[in-house]
Amino acid sequence: MIRPILIHPDPRLKKVCDPVAEITPEIRALASDMLETMYDAPGIGLAAPQVGVTKRIIVMDCIKEGDPEPIALVNPQIVWSSEDLSTYEEGCLSIPEQYAEVKRPAEVKVRWLALDGSEQERQFSGLWATCVQHEIDHLDGKLFIDYLGPLKRQMITRKMEKLKRERARAS
Repeated sequence: MIRPILIHPDPRLKKVCDPVAEITPEIRALASDMLETMYDAPGIGLAAPQVGVTKRIIVMDCIKEGDPEPIALVNPQIVWSSEDLSTYEEGCLSIPEQYAEVKRPAEVKVRWLALDGSEQERQFSGLWATCVQHEIDHLDGKLFIDYLGPLKRQMITRKMEKLKRERARAS
């Protein structure tokens, strides 16, 4: 089921999410809905708060061509970050059509629970590393624009407020 994506500014996007206590059928259904929503958007990552659920779940798939590699991470945590940084032009499904360069660790090691309840650990690099960090930030109530200077952040926020007004009038 495709779920509506919250648009910034929305107070739910600034909340720190609660850990998932156990992998239930509801959690698996949420992850499935999130992947469907992400592919439909289209995007490469989505965090539960973006669909209004304050739980620590993210989904991502950074494969642009070829077979998809969907991954759902429950209670993800970064356990190691490289000192090397990389800069990517980031965007966000909750901040449509706005992009800015963000500097983050080039590689990270992440530990999480898979949907089968097993503990997983993987080192991510390149776009995958940027994406996983961006999505984990969502779980902590942080958006990519929080890395920008105040003027650029305010400009983007005003554009999003205008977009939300236009969408409200249209519906």
